[in-house]
Amino acid sequence: MATQFPDDFKCPISLEIMSDPVILSSGHTFDRSSIQRWLDAGHRTCPITKLPLSEPPSLIPNHALRSLISSYTLVPLPEAHTNPDPNSLIRTIVSVSSHLVCKLDSLDQLGRLCKRDSSIRRRLTESGAVSAVLNCVNADDTSLQAKALHLLLNLSLDDDNKVGLVAEGVVGKLVAAVRSGYGDSRAVAATVLTSLAVVEVNKATIGAYPKAISGLIGLLRAGNGRERKEAATALFTLCSFADNRVRAVENRAVPILIQNASSGLGRAVEVLGLLAKCAEGRKEMLDYDGFLEILIFVLKNGSSRGVQYGLLTINLLCSCSERMCLEVLREGIFEICLGLLEDDNEKVRRNAKNLIQVLQGKNRRNLS
Repeated sequence: MATQFPDDFKCPISLEIMSDPVILSSGHTFDRSSIQRWLDAGHRTCPITKLPLSEPPSLIPNHALRSLISSYTLVPLPEAHTNPDPNSLIRTIVSVSSHLVCKLDSLDQLGRLCKRDSSIRRRLTESGAVSAVLNCVNADDTSLQAKALHLLLNLSLDDDNKVGLVAEGVVGKLVAAVRSGYGDSRAVAATVLTSLAVVEVNKATIGAYPKAISGLIGLLRAGNGRERKEAATALFTLCSFADNRVRAVENRAVPILIQNASSGLGRAVEVLGLLAKCAEGRKEMLDYDGFLEILIFVLKNGSSRGVQYGLLTINLLCSCSERMCLEVLREGIFEICLGLLEDDNEKVRRNAKNLIQVLQGKNRRNLS
């Protein structure tokens, strides 16, 4: 059948009628599937002219020729292929000769592909391209750094990748970005740390990494609204591991968290609830003037999770301090807890009940 059509309709490689004609930088047109196989084989010259192609090779849809072929055959051709080839994008990132614009575009496209396709996430992590992506994280170009971080975030969606990325050395790059990144890179780097720390084994690895926790605390102290929220979220995830609570306290997390809690950052209260589980954290909280007033405000005005962790914090402080119990009773928190016994959140009800029991026990001992 192909011999009945004009030669211009035929792919120079397959000699078949083209269904998805694309133009190379050499100006010649090929069927996309045929030229892609040529490129995947490692060729970087035009099959006809033998001249070098641009890097990465661009395949521009030849809409005019496609329309002519469709009209001539009176048969609708299949939809043109629009999904980028992951292998080609990976090669662009890995290649040291790739231009900045090409790398930016490839990182952007891979980020979108990885977000919705787990097989592409696996392919990228197995291809050896992660090291090239990590190099982009510490690049001087702000756009390159940001796109590389977003790609790492999408790669970290799979639990298997979380462990693999840490083994590749991603933690050091993320800590550097948290401490001195550009634009929104600090917030995104903190988000990636949160994603990686979901896996239990990574909590210890990240927490023990030099300046990881101190970097997040620094971001919590001096960052903008989004950065402080992401830093607090990362600390919350890390501090579910007991050793990290002590590390956070040693790096002066408690006063900075209290200041953030007083300014309305709910996640800070949640982190304080975890730090109150260690003796070092409780001591600093008990020594901080005005901390109870902040917790009372949270109990009256905070979110459901804020109330839950505010109650937990007060409970833990009262369990080790008679002075705190007396202050809590004097400030009317016992009555607040009675009202919270009817709360819709089961955890709030349970924490309120536990605090009531602690206060009643302390009160009975004082009366006897």
